[in-house]
Amino acid sequence: MAETTLTETTVAEVMAELAELEDPKIREVNERHGDDHGVNLSKLRALAKRLKTQQELACRLWGTDDTAARLLAILICRPKAFERDELDVMLREARTPKVHDWLVNYVVKKNPHAEGLRLAWSADPDPVVASAGWALTTERVAKKPEGLDLAGLLDLVEAEMKDAPARLQWAMNHCLAQIGIERAEHRARAIDIGERLQVLKDYPTPPAAHLRSRPSGSPRWYADSTVSRKLRAHARAAAAVRRSSTG
Repeated sequence: MAETTLTETTVAEVMAELAELEDPKIREVNERHGDDHGVNLSKLRALAKRLKTQQELACRLWGTDDTAARLLAILICRPKAFERDELDVMLREARTPKVHDWLVNYVVKKNPHAEGLRLAWSADPDPVVASAGWALTTERVAKKPEGLDLAGLLDLVEAEMKDAPARLQWAMNHCLAQIGIERAEHRARAIDIGERLQVLKDYPTPPAAHLRSRPSGSPRWYADSTVSRKLRAHARAAAAVRRSSTG
């Protein structure tokens, strides 16, 4: 009982510190993107660094249902300590985009149940949950594509992405771009799907970032400097092959 009381006191202290970090201007900007907190993320990370890893505290902070507290919980938790059902519940409780994204990227991807959750979430009727499944699929495309039906994934993207809700559409589009970046044999089709559907054609992107200087269905990833370098390298290699084959 004494340990529980100590933890609860710590939660109260952390919540008070988060309240002191609240900035109305940051909250105003975040709320435009669906995130209901006003804490500078650099200061939040500094607080997490000071607290270090504390799994029990992380779980109690998550239980507050406060967005800033949940982001802090993600930073101080032990990702591998969660059971599959716990992560499933947490994802469905993650109300805001930032909490959802951090939970998937900082916790679920490092958890041994990630693959099972990827399969379950990808087929979930809730589009927000399904978007997490697609995010995990994108991770596999990049790091462990063996066993994935990439052609089948492109079929799904082509058939369903255009009319998908926003967050699911974004996740599917990321997977489409990743397939095109990582897999030369699927690149032409991935580019074709992206350019035909153009689901993010109005997303602000520097013109020079677009592949071949044309509108792209995957602006976020083509704009990334590392990705741009990869695509340019692929283009140079392909051009070299064409030159050598034509004598």
